[in-house]
Amino acid sequence: MKRIAIQGQAGSFHAMASEEYFGGEQIQLVCCATFEEVFAKLASDPTLIAFVAIENTIAGSLLHNYELLRDSGAAVVGEHKIHIRHAICCLEEDDWASITSVMSHPVALMQCRGFLSRHPELMVVECEDTAGAAEDIHDKGLAGRAAICHYSAAAMYGMKVLEDHIEDNKHNYTRFLVLTNPKKADFLRSIEKANKSSIVFSLPHSEGSLSKVLTILSFYDINLTKIQSLPVIGHEWEYLFYVDLTFDSLTRYRQSIDAITPLTKELKILGEYEACR
Repeated sequence: MKRIAIQGQAGSFHAMASEEYFGGEQIQLVCCATFEEVFAKLASDPTLIAFVAIENTIAGSLLHNYELLRDSGAAVVGEHKIHIRHAICCLEEDDWASITSVMSHPVALMQCRGFLSRHPELMVVECEDTAGAAEDIHDKGLAGRAAICHYSAAAMYGMKVLEDHIEDNKHNYTRFLVLTNPKKADFLRSIEKANKSSIVFSLPHSEGSLSKVLTILSFYDINLTKIQSLPVIGHEWEYLFYVDLTFDSLTRYRQSIDAITPLTKELKILGEYEACR
């Protein structure tokens, strides 16, 4: 049985993503309140696998998770993306006339801003988890309060769905990374099937330094699918570049890494894995 550390609980999008990724395999969720707790458990227990959201098509990148990933020393061994769908739900005895507030994770609330603007009478309350909001309302009998979560989480916690598909953009997807102790990486992914890599590096503060790196990657037919820059704390105008690369040839990819390494500072391969479709 695989033990999977997630932020959130059963019924959350992290739980749904991990269940989809591992298909029919037996898994046990290790539910955490925060991403910091996820990485702390991963560091203390080498048998754990972690599932961590890294970007959303509406909310953008989860910048703090990039920092946590780099500092953790964990290896990326896979990725998965799911369609994000939000519903508003309440206790069976409540309805539109009786609810006065709505609670959910801040990102979910942001993804439903249009819906919430059409219901200014509802007070918005932030909490740690979408599914946890539904459970809290149900278990505490919080009459007059609604939750925003996936419709399946509403059913799981005995809540009534007032309206489904309330997200502003129906093309709403979140990408998750599968993380593990580097010593376990080869047991969870086949390096022969790897066609994607996540790396991080900094560059000397000199003219054209990033352009030179990108030119070399292009020469080796390496496709850059994402680049995210974050400032290096304490070093003015210096940045860390988190880059996702895809490739057809593992050999040419590794040649490209060898070629750009002398041009970078502190280049680190976060993981080599098979891209999700």
